[in-house]
Amino acid sequence: MKVEQIYTGCLAQGAYYIESNGEAAIIDPLRETEPYLAKAKANGVKIKYIFETHFHADFVSGHLDLAKKTGAKIIYGPKAETEYKKHLAKDGEVFKLGKVSITVLHTPGHTPESTTYLLKDEKQKPHSIFTGDTLFIGDVGRPDLAQKNGNLTKEELAGWLFDSLRNKIMTLPDDVIVYPAHGAGSACGKNMSSETSDTLGNQKKTNYALRVDMTKEEFIKEVTDGLLPPPIYFSENVKLNKLGYESIDTVMKRGAKSLLPHEFELIANETDALVLDVRSKEEFVKGFIPNSIFIGLDGTFAPWVGALIPDLKQPILIVAPKGKNKEAVKRLARVGYDNTIGYLKGGFETWKKEKREIDKIETIKLSAFEKVFSKKLNILDVRKPTEFIGEQIKDAQNFALDTINNSMSEIDKKKKYYLHCRSGYRSTIASSILKSRGFENIINVHAKFDNISTSKIPTSDFVCPSTVVSRK
Repeated sequence: MKVEQIYTGCLAQGAYYIESNGEAAIIDPLRETEPYLAKAKANGVKIKYIFETHFHADFVSGHLDLAKKTGAKIIYGPKAETEYKKHLAKDGEVFKLGKVSITVLHTPGHTPESTTYLLKDEKQKPHSIFTGDTLFIGDVGRPDLAQKNGNLTKEELAGWLFDSLRNKIMTLPDDVIVYPAHGAGSACGKNMSSETSDTLGNQKKTNYALRVDMTKEEFIKEVTDGLLPPPIYFSENVKLNKLGYESIDTVMKRGAKSLLPHEFELIANETDALVLDVRSKEEFVKGFIPNSIFIGLDGTFAPWVGALIPDLKQPILIVAPKGKNKEAVKRLARVGYDNTIGYLKGGFETWKKEKREIDKIETIKLSAFEKVFSKKLNILDVRKPTEFIGEQIKDAQNFALDTINNSMSEIDKKKKYYLHCRSGYRSTIASSILKSRGFENIINVHAKFDNISTSKIPTSDFVCPSTVVSRK
């Protein structure tokens, strides 16, 4: 038996490959099918099953394309209604895979159809559980993402989650390995660990949600407290996973169209396409195509695309570093942005060589920021409110990047603003968006907040209210 976790850091997502005696199963695959097909081919095995733990909100699963290419059955747990062919498993149903077995454990709470899969080895000893978003390392799935399903409330779903954990998961042996769908950085939970697997026994000791003496009322209060609004693209990704989507091969082919600068400009004007520049923040600020938006591939690319581009059908043109065009199209498709219609051949360098119009964002380092700080400045801190309340530059205004599209009326185009975040990645995104909307008096600060807080620039400290959780 072989179990492999295929972890994608930019989405904080774990897919799984299980193999036994010439047969393989994939759990929660990403949109692209190549990694799973290549692994099965290299090992000389047939992919028999594709198990989905729930309708994912933060990415588009690869289950449909993978099933078409392999003939594998798509398996969902109870209550999963789709518009494509799948096997709707019963609670407790067992699937044979070579010499091992996988048992369905319906564990509603994160969503009504959420299901955990229990893997038993050749001797039918419980080996591991694939918990999806039901149980994370150090946390559990948020219960507010499926509230539009009927008349359910997040409190009702949290109650279901409490029962699922106590009655289905915590009854398993302590040496069972927990394999979740996400780790730290995902918006599907609140305080996930950076670890991507653990034993169930250790989670019983350290995960606040598995505390033995916790009442259902306490659990509901703790898991529903402090939930931030989900990213706007989550509901759209759920629809795609339930209803179906265009083949990834078609999406990749459409996005692979190489465009010379004059073609690129013509199509941008004709289609009202968004020009998305995915280079590094250092390259972008030195020069870019006017009105283009920066979201760099070297950051948490897909989640920021999902948070900042409201329309999944928006036509997109790519400006990428050499050899990164295909990667950009693929990573957009992972979160449902399938309408990439081409890329700039040769990248930004070809645009410059033709002496076409370019724009720049004034960007300074910490030392330059310190020199002007004695003057009265308008400072926009684009970090999340939870980061801002912990510590911020004195007199700075919180202007969170997540909600920038709805917050521009709060600032004045006639005033000069200094933008900063933790590293310069988010402030560069924010600066590019403001620039494209006609804000010209923007200065982008490329400095780590840790350095700012220990420099000559005064900061203010606030203690963020939190619930003290006792662990016994």
